[in-house]
Amino acid sequence: MSFAEYSESIAEGDVAIIYLSHDSMMPVKVQRGAQTQTRYGVIRHSQDLIGHKYGSKVSCSKGWVHVLHPTPELWTVSLPHRTQILYTTDISMITMMLELKPGSIVCESGTGSGSLSHAIIRSIAPTGHLHTVEFHQQRALKVQEEFMEHRVGNMVTVRNQDVCKDGFGVSGVADAAFLDIPSPWDAVGHAKSALKKQGGRVCSFSPCIEQVQRTCAAFTDHGFSELCTIEILLQVHDVRTVSLPVPDFGPNSDLNRDQNRDQNQTQNQNQSSPGAVTIKTTTVPREIPGHTGFLTFATKPRT
Repeated sequence: MSFAEYSESIAEGDVAIIYLSHDSMMPVKVQRGAQTQTRYGVIRHSQDLIGHKYGSKVSCSKGWVHVLHPTPELWTVSLPHRTQILYTTDISMITMMLELKPGSIVCESGTGSGSLSHAIIRSIAPTGHLHTVEFHQQRALKVQEEFMEHRVGNMVTVRNQDVCKDGFGVSGVADAAFLDIPSPWDAVGHAKSALKKQGGRVCSFSPCIEQVQRTCAAFTDHGFSELCTIEILLQVHDVRTVSLPVPDFGPNSDLNRDQNRDQNQTQNQNQSSPGAVTIKTTTVPREIPGHTGFLTFATKPRT
């Protein structure tokens, strides 16, 4: 099992995702002889997990669960929170706008809970490398341990240092850099130094527009171009069935003839009146998730 490579069967030592419901999942490290308690009953690792295929349905005393192969998206919604994290809506835009691909070298700060880090590693695998910097020592040690458990440790280097003072620990090697720190403008110079001479892309995540203003000024001062700030608001439409009346255009109209011809075919399915049709439509949700942060992108020109 690896977060960057798919495996068919569950093995001892794997980190599997237990799917309880659409909004409830939990990661489990598979160990022979171990048990995991869920709201549907106990999962016995030796009998229910080891040797079974990912995606299998496991029966418990009060119901059943599915065992899923870990992915960065599933890890994002089930990881233990040590900090505020980025979610898939923002992560997808970051990986696209930074133009990440297999073989890319990426610098990141701060690592936090590792939500974005796992997505970056999957994007640059198998020959790329992530250099990630975390200021907090305990968080740096914990995320390093998780990378090893998830078998992606060979593609990531974790450094415990202050990126604003000490930089990323590399120079002239990165294709892209990402900043998620309180004062990203203090690290813009270090990001520029870490990027290749051929140029590269930088992204900064900030919750406040005042941070964005200072970061954009720093990008401009360091010669970056193509500055762009984006705010992503997810809007999921609700699908529902509605019944709409069909207007009567007279006995000789094409619409009326088509309606009479199809009426017998749809009578069993359509519970509405004969002069109506049932269709699927979408509606805008009454409540939309609010602001998370601003993504600011900039390009380092060739030197």
